[in-house]
Amino acid sequence: MDFSFTEDQLSIQAIARDFAQRRIAPVAAELDAKGEFPLDNIREMGQLGLMGIEVPHEYGGAGLDPVGYVLAMIEIAAADAATSTVMSVNNSLFCNGILKHGTEAQKQKYVRAIAQGEAIGAYALTEPQSGSDASAMHTRAQKNDDGDWVINGKKSWITSGPVCRYIVLFAITTPGIGAKGVSAFIIDTQKPGFHAGKTEPKLGIRASATCEIEFNDYVCSKDDLLGQEGKGFSIAMGVLDAGRIGIASQAVGIARAAYEATLQWSRDRKAFGHPIGTFQMTQAKIADMKCRLDAATLLTLRAAWTKGHTEKNGGRFGTEASVAKLVASEAAMWIAHQAVQIHGGMGYSKEMPLERYFRDAKITEIYEGTSEIQRIVIARNETGLR
Repeated sequence: MDFSFTEDQLSIQAIARDFAQRRIAPVAAELDAKGEFPLDNIREMGQLGLMGIEVPHEYGGAGLDPVGYVLAMIEIAAADAATSTVMSVNNSLFCNGILKHGTEAQKQKYVRAIAQGEAIGAYALTEPQSGSDASAMHTRAQKNDDGDWVINGKKSWITSGPVCRYIVLFAITTPGIGAKGVSAFIIDTQKPGFHAGKTEPKLGIRASATCEIEFNDYVCSKDDLLGQEGKGFSIAMGVLDAGRIGIASQAVGIARAAYEATLQWSRDRKAFGHPIGTFQMTQAKIADMKCRLDAATLLTLRAAWTKGHTEKNGGRFGTEASVAKLVASEAAMWIAHQAVQIHGGMGYSKEMPLERYFRDAKITEIYEGTSEIQRIVIARNETGLR
């Protein structure tokens, strides 16, 4: 096993770290408090190559691999989880799906714009009545006389919904046959028939804009069908495998930030005449935090490496992605919890970032497949039973 990184991987990590510490970290608390979308930072991240890390150069991206993406995501998430959420959706859910299943024209038109930071992308699968049971969607797409698609329905919890230009959307094209009747489409939100609802008031990742979206006789060109008709659900699940690596990376970044803040606090904070880091109960928490952080980091890198390997040699990486997402998200929540506890009253105060890490960590156990869903995916993949 070789745990070293390439020059390109280290370069994108350094770019992300510099931008995160110079531009993102100083405003993270303020944007969180206001629930303000970091549009200028997102645009600059596109110019730096951070919005299309795995996108080939010919489509405006950085042309790097999944490991480089993970290293960059961790740096951004350690500064602000909300900003990393936007980065994850653009890289993993939007660009990845079109690169794998889109036509050459679709890649040039939609992937390039997102990868270069000229526009923001989104991914619309969840509906008000269907979350984990994604195939139970109601949004409908019907062909008109011109062969285009007329779309009606609602989607909920859409990351970047209020600000995005393009969306990868999933809708029923053949009712009554479940997942086999789902197709994927690329939506331009500036066309008639699209409406974005109110921004959701969330517990965490508050600077990441999230809303419900609605389609009322929205006409999607036949040229914007993504992949084949009826293959949308398999596209959605494959894209989520990649997305789970992004969320695992986000969780690692949050966990690392909470852990590093705790290390510093344990050295500086004194009680009974000694730094609290000299107390055995604090030391035990720090040791456990370190073990869980390292395990999450290594499993996330393994998932990224496996994704890159399968892209070259075939195969699947769903189990590795789910393991990484499950372990990293639960590690982030546990580490953030312990970090707040060790900081005591200051951990509960908005004067320090610990309470934000705690709030932000929770969503990693929920979106792009809850921890419960990850356990089902892992068990089914391992046993071969359904």
